[in-house]
Amino acid sequence: MEKKIPENFTYMGRRFGELSNGDDSSSAFSDCNSDRSGEFSTASSQSRRLLIACATDNSDDLIRQLVSDLESCSIDVQRRATMEIRLLAKNKQENRPKIARAGAIKPLISLIASSDSQLQEYGVTALLNLSLCDENKDLIAGSGAIKPLAIALKSGTATAKENAACALLRLSHLDTNKIAIGRSGAIPLLVHLLENGGSRGKKDASTALYSLCSVKENKIRAVQAGIMKPLLELMADFESGMVDKAAFVLSILVCIPEGKTAMVDEGGIPVLVEIVELGSQRQKEIVAGILFQICENSLAYRTMVAREGGIPPLVALSQSGTSRAKEKAEALIDLLRQPRSGNTAGRTSDVSN
Repeated sequence: MEKKIPENFTYMGRRFGELSNGDDSSSAFSDCNSDRSGEFSTASSQSRRLLIACATDNSDDLIRQLVSDLESCSIDVQRRATMEIRLLAKNKQENRPKIARAGAIKPLISLIASSDSQLQEYGVTALLNLSLCDENKDLIAGSGAIKPLAIALKSGTATAKENAACALLRLSHLDTNKIAIGRSGAIPLLVHLLENGGSRGKKDASTALYSLCSVKENKIRAVQAGIMKPLLELMADFESGMVDKAAFVLSILVCIPEGKTAMVDEGGIPVLVEIVELGSQRQKEIVAGILFQICENSLAYRTMVAREGGIPPLVALSQSGTSRAKEKAEALIDLLRQPRSGNTAGRTSDVSN
């Protein structure tokens, strides 16, 4: 019979619930693609011409007119043009390089600073959809989009924040942009979205942070921004659908000493031990790897894991897990059973970046 989590086990005010084992996909992250908004909801002449443009190759004249309208003195005209560019870029990939070559990128970036929230949202979303084209990424970043997208993370509507996170994720696929995004101030804002956003916002923020934190200085920024608290809360909230995503982000942050220390100081060891006992096979495997990283060079942390009851579920995992999970569990058990000598300070060396 599957063991239930004790009713009195809580973390940060949340009671641990029964962990769902339903997520068996090969990757914890689904990439941020185009916006999820509706389209063509009316039978207007505007919607008909967009349908025609998306279905044929005759969109060039319309694109040129829309790009011109982006710089109109009328907010209504700008809003309509930005919405139509967003939809043209969303629904036909051939339009994405055409729109960029027509000169849309810089005026769209300028519209992100608009005081009109809908215009800002359309501008952010249009840039997201244009960033789906690989050849547009350099142009978007090189035209100065990173800082305005970070500002949209702070001041935009909920949809603008989510789509700004996705756009920054797309730009971060180029390694040269990861440091620039980190230095733009986006990391603390993504951490805030991870903690306070809706379901989609949390997922988009975690995906962006996972990509950005492959760079060491962004790992440090994320830890300094307080990422451990929301990550561990999400891992403790088993009904959120975020256990895997949060665990993957955590796994790259504990590669640095600051990450290990922050995770332990935030009370993460009990959360990790519970997941090794009650999680899905993939969750157990990820968390066993995290525990090994924090324990490898720290007697104090090994003692904490053992006292928290970590050895029995690890033994069970070594007997019934996947081959990779068994390997990780066995290595961690050997580590926990080593004689108590060595580093007692509880601080670890930076074993990887």
